[in-house]
Amino acid sequence: MAERWYYCLKHKRAEQGLQCWFRDRMGPYPDRAMAERALEIVRARNDREDSRDRNWREGD
Repeated sequence: MAERWYYCLKHKRAEQGLQCWFRDRMGPYPDRAMAERALEIVRARNDREDSRDRNWREGD
């Protein structure tokens, strides 16, 4: 099985395998392209959840 990809918050880049400390890593991701988009993916998920929370609080 090929090494999975991670996004390293310390080095601000996609890295293959467990190169950096776990607190500095996001992932795993199935490929480099998705790891490179890690921050974008997290932002989109957070925005979606914030919207759900707002709708729940407002009774929508």
